[in-house]
Amino acid sequence: MKKLLALALALVMMLGLAACGGSGNANSNANAAAPAADAGSSSAAAPAPANNTAPAAPADNDASADNSESAAPADVGAAASYDPDSINDTMTSDDGKYEIAFVTDVGQLKDKSFNQSTYDGVKTYAYINGKSYKYYQPANGDQATDDDRYDAMKAACDGGAKVVVCAGFMQGGALERAAQDYPDVDFVFIDGWSMGLDNVAGIAFKEQECGYFAGYAIVKEGFEKLGFMGGGGGTNPACCRYGWGYVQGANAAAAEMGKTVDINFSWQYGASFSASAELQSMAAGWYNNGTEVIFACGGSMFQSIAAAASANDGLVIGVDVDQSYESDTVITSALKGVDAAAMWAIAKSYDGSFNEISGNSSASLGASDGATGLPVATWCMDNYTVAEYEQLLASVVSGSLSIDDSVLENDAVASQNLTNVNINYV
Repeated sequence: MKKLLALALALVMMLGLAACGGSGNANSNANAAAPAADAGSSSAAAPAPANNTAPAAPADNDASADNSESAAPADVGAAASYDPDSINDTMTSDDGKYEIAFVTDVGQLKDKSFNQSTYDGVKTYAYINGKSYKYYQPANGDQATDDDRYDAMKAACDGGAKVVVCAGFMQGGALERAAQDYPDVDFVFIDGWSMGLDNVAGIAFKEQECGYFAGYAIVKEGFEKLGFMGGGGGTNPACCRYGWGYVQGANAAAAEMGKTVDINFSWQYGASFSASAELQSMAAGWYNNGTEVIFACGGSMFQSIAAAASANDGLVIGVDVDQSYESDTVITSALKGVDAAAMWAIAKSYDGSFNEISGNSSASLGASDGATGLPVATWCMDNYTVAEYEQLLASVVSGSLSIDDSVLENDAVASQNLTNVNINYV
């Protein structure tokens, strides 16, 4: 993977002002000591800014700048100086056309996780490059069909989109149809795959890595009663990789420490990635029965699990972005750089190199690209050290540690040969 991508991901994921249990911008991802990437690229990258103070967004956030494709886009590294929360989610273009579009996954746009982080990348890229932008949410919310998703993509294309970023694997069927109907529009498929179409770039992540990092860290910290609550109903590939990685990491750390740990593992109440009273009640029950830490792996599910943790002196592991700013119950978060990946892919559409990641090509981003990790600047660890984490991270980057990337759906994780973990599938 090119050096520019690794630097962009590292810059977007860094954090200057961080404290355990602090409050602030929920979208400032922190991944200290991002690994160096393959140097096989001559792409120049903008230097990191001296600080993370973002300039104030214009009052009307009007993208009246030249929207032609003749000028090369600004380096995505420049995004490190912008706070996405200072950029409006909506804007009004002079001609009523919106050049860069985002189609949401299920759940809320402002889920403080996957949807929000992806859109942060979309609107930040558009803002710093003077492009108009707009988001589209498929009709019928959590019950959206492929037709609903297609209609949202069609609206984006008919509304002037030159690039459409679609989040979530459930977009696949609708996206393939839309890409065929609009061959002159580039589609970026986050958490997706190659479709053999020249105008579709599939970008996936190695969630098993950041899941592993989180599970390993929590056990090394001294916890023995863990939980995992995942979204997507047990069939979402990204969530399945997160969950299996988490279990593998916990098992490895427990084996090194000569102990056995217990993990409650469930996909209940998470199919729509939404908060619910049922989910909060189940999480509260787990905490009351001895669970110490729950990995909240699914968008707005975090809100219910964090609420249960707060009421029951429990802890939470966040997902996708650094969620420590949302609740002081967060001990760490399993990070993947969806915002920077979106910016990187959009930039390729504008600089003429989209063919490098489209067609039969695709990208699967991990630790060696600076795309997965833990937020060491904000985690609340007393026993597991940053030096130990950096050693573990380096072993994944070098390839000396290989983490199984199997997509174990539903209860399959409970039948794996685990030496030091007891799985209680709920």
